[in-house]
Amino acid sequence: MTDMDATDFAVVVYREDDRWEAEVLPVALTEDLAGLIHALRQQPSLGGTIGLVSVGDDFFVAIRLLGDEEMVFLSDVTASVDWPLAQQVLEYLDIPVPEDEELDQVLPVGDMSIFADLGLDEMELGAISGDLELYPDEMLLSVASRIGFAPAFERALDAVV
Repeated sequence: MTDMDATDFAVVVYREDDRWEAEVLPVALTEDLAGLIHALRQQPSLGGTIGLVSVGDDFFVAIRLLGDEEMVFLSDVTASVDWPLAQQVLEYLDIPVPEDEELDQVLPVGDMSIFADLGLDEMELGAISGDLELYPDEMLLSVASRIGFAPAFERALDAVV
């Protein structure tokens, strides 16, 4: 995707019968963290549920639910100045919105080890989210590839574009 055809999307990823599945969620959830978490809880999965959201060409949010545990990751803290979902993530994480003088660097926030047990460690996730040459959908595809659910993720994205 390029910035000219950037589309907001939310996808739920889960394991079913030892294979990864992914489905598109309503686009309204790209602006509602509580609604997104609620929607993810509706998807039964033994290994937990993953929510991936791409907003414009600016940032992505990853959420992972394992039982009662909720892990949340925001790829760029500076997005919180302009985007409601990013602001909600910071509120959820109890992190203040950055001041103007703090907006000069793209930094991820949240649970950097969100996918560590699936083979994507904190360093790799930080490198992916810090790659300014990639759009958020490309970053998420990189995450999906490293974890092993890229084909399911791509099928879900085909329904978006």
